[in-house]
Amino acid sequence: MRTDQARPIRLQDYRPPDWLVETVHLDVALDPTSTRVRATLELTPRPGAAPAPLVLDGEGFTLVSLKIDGETLARELYAVGDEQLTIAQPPARPFRLDIETVLNPTANTQLMGLYRSGATYCTQCEAEGFRRITYFPDRPDVMAVYTTRIEADKADAPVLLANGNLTQAGDIAGTSRHFAVWHDPFPKPSYLFALVGGKLAHIEDSFHTLSGRDVVLRIYVEPGKEARSVYAMDALKRSMEFDERVFGREYDLDIFMIVAVSDFNLGAMENKGLNIFNDKYVLATSETATDTDFAQIEAIIAHEYFHNWTGNRITCRDWFQLCLKEGLTVFRDQEFTADQRSRPVKRIADVRTLRAQQFVEDAGPLSHPVRPSLYREINNFYTATVYEKGAEIVRMIGALLGPERFRSGMDLYFERHDGEAAMVEQFIRCFADVSDLDMPHFMRWYDQAGTPELIVTGSHDAKTATYRLDVAQTVPPTPGQPSKEPMLMPLVLGLIGPDGRDLPLVLADGTAVECGVLKLTQSAQTFTFTGIAQPPVPSLNRGFGAPVRLQAKLSGDELDFLAAHDADPFNRWQALQTMASRLLVSAVGGSATNDDKALAAALKALLSDHDAEPAYVAQAVMLPSEADIAREIGRDVDPDAILAARRKLRASVGENLYAILSDTYGRLHDNGPYSPAAPSAGKRALKNACLDLLAATGRPDAIALTMRQFETADNMTDRMAALATLSLHDVPERQTAFDAFYARYAADPLIVDKWLAQQAAIPEAGTLDRVRALTEHPAFSFSNPNRVRSLIGTFAQANQTQFNRPDGAGYDFVADTVLALDAKNPQLASRILSAFKSWRALEPVRRARAEAALQRIAQIPALSSDIRDIVDRALTAD
Repeated sequence: MRTDQARPIRLQDYRPPDWLVETVHLDVALDPTSTRVRATLELTPRPGAAPAPLVLDGEGFTLVSLKIDGETLARELYAVGDEQLTIAQPPARPFRLDIETVLNPTANTQLMGLYRSGATYCTQCEAEGFRRITYFPDRPDVMAVYTTRIEADKADAPVLLANGNLTQAGDIAGTSRHFAVWHDPFPKPSYLFALVGGKLAHIEDSFHTLSGRDVVLRIYVEPGKEARSVYAMDALKRSMEFDERVFGREYDLDIFMIVAVSDFNLGAMENKGLNIFNDKYVLATSETATDTDFAQIEAIIAHEYFHNWTGNRITCRDWFQLCLKEGLTVFRDQEFTADQRSRPVKRIADVRTLRAQQFVEDAGPLSHPVRPSLYREINNFYTATVYEKGAEIVRMIGALLGPERFRSGMDLYFERHDGEAAMVEQFIRCFADVSDLDMPHFMRWYDQAGTPELIVTGSHDAKTATYRLDVAQTVPPTPGQPSKEPMLMPLVLGLIGPDGRDLPLVLADGTAVECGVLKLTQSAQTFTFTGIAQPPVPSLNRGFGAPVRLQAKLSGDELDFLAAHDADPFNRWQALQTMASRLLVSAVGGSATNDDKALAAALKALLSDHDAEPAYVAQAVMLPSEADIAREIGRDVDPDAILAARRKLRASVGENLYAILSDTYGRLHDNGPYSPAAPSAGKRALKNACLDLLAATGRPDAIALTMRQFETADNMTDRMAALATLSLHDVPERQTAFDAFYARYAADPLIVDKWLAQQAAIPEAGTLDRVRALTEHPAFSFSNPNRVRSLIGTFAQANQTQFNRPDGAGYDFVADTVLALDAKNPQLASRILSAFKSWRALEPVRRARAEAALQRIAQIPALSSDIRDIVDRALTAD
């Protein structure tokens, strides 16, 4: 583990590699504590490069031997440091380098490189894990063709997998061992290397491609869990069909494999042809997984598969370009889910995530551009900014260009850069070449941090029958970027007449506004629309076409009108959210009118519309979260006051709508067989949202109804929804339900994770003691990332009041946990530590407590580079 102060890596310092690797032949002899790796690299000087030393990255193993063209290299001809091997004077020509190393997979608690998940050998090489397997120029712009031979004891690891197609396999004569050889014909960077060995079962299917090829599909799981991977297989096949139909991308190898493991720092990894997944994103049945779990499995399976083209066939030149593969692929998986399920519901869910995670990140000390210009630890830049905001940038290109030109730009990108390590500029250039996109101006989205703010005002002139729209944009200062330039962005809008219909959009110069898209380019712009006889109600940023904070000062009547009539489903939902947010912010500030009748009436109207999509109605009746309100307030935040205000409003809405909520709950009760499909999931979502609001009243009959659902549910979605609702109420039924849940599912770690997380999220003073006690529970382990994320991560990230306790005990507990984890798994520790990202927005008492906890961490001399980077940035003055 690196514990020194990491040297800053700057984008401006990029230089191409001096040495290229044409082919890599790996021979890996698996052993629990002494795995031998023999690597043969065919190296060649980069054309045009001056003679240079050969510098290879490597750490965490023992070097056994080093040969050039078959001859052992004398010890004085190379130098070995903690993280690099340097050959000062390599041959000034192509040559073969043979490296033999020995490593201990069982002792690898960082879960980077080659490690063991239970009894299974597996790898994780992104971003810099391959250097923990052998010496290599471990950077994404070094792309090579890999052939991997694996051998192991046949009883210990009967299944041996690696990237590419299987070319040879068999037993090793005279031993208990066997081998397999895999060849990947497509050049790839080292971070996409994968290897798996273990006792695994699998399900198999096939996919017939657009060009007529049959591809073998396999999903490997622990024996006995095959039935729980059936939905993942279905999602994979639908992903492959979607990518062919929508993006024209066909799979290229003879086989595609997914392996589910229980110890994994991430959600999944897109290794070429051999995706490795956290098992929570593969395994699912109605009894073990919720509708949300099924949807996440579908999305993540798609995301990793889509990386085959946006990440693998075209990869990143350097890690500064991470958004090029991740932001683009998130956009692609979002489009897949919208295609498979409900586009409006998916858009609402994605914006909820963006605001909850990325807007908060942009507003705090960990803010960074989508493409940062500097980093100290790349593992800390797998963030919502890179992923979610990166996806929003791609979405804006689609809004600015329209679907046909957007598809032309994507096709050009695949054609022009297949097999390359590309840059963001090359991606944007493809769209500029098929349109009039102002590339330098648009690039500010990648280079400037911060969430843009739009202030929009409108005025109607009855005499001239015109409507004037004034738009001002600013980008707030962020660490290292005190001043910003205006962004190029789409403003998608509609003007709604008194009859509830959209009016034609014609500018004063006679230009019709295509698809309702205005192009914003300046700090202040004015648009005048003609033929507007009566004052319209503006519907702004439809579909959340640009990732901005919008100030429009719409009246309560206008919001009510939009909620009832807006043709854009996102903005109908947004109108309801804004109505609720205003009530909550006022209540927290002590100036509440307590008049929530308009909100209740609008929600009742929606609940009364039996033609409305249930999943959409479920989103609409879900009030803004505590984190949403904290973000709206922005400074001197008091989480306890927010919780109290939200509880009061939820109880009021529940009382005012008790009859229709009860009727809707009863109407949606379904005794038929469970299906994870969107229509059925939507009905359950609305039914459970109604149950939650009924219980928010505290009425005994509502609590009894919730307990009855918990006891009689025939699927995990309904059972968990009831448990989540009961967890918010200090009633005897709560502990009874928690005890019954554990007794039923104690043998299933993924379900126990739900049990841990739900208890960690209880917004009550006793929760910290409960969480401490659970760290001693037999079901919990600090060595398993899923357990840690479920308990500690939920407490730190999702429990606004108890993590932010005014006495600082929540901060101290998380700080202690981070320090304990750092020595074993710094990646996991740094993700827990990022819960402090909003500490500067808190009221003074909490702010001081949080700062003290961060300072205590910062004073530890032997921190990992992961933790040192986060804590230093968190404490840096604005």
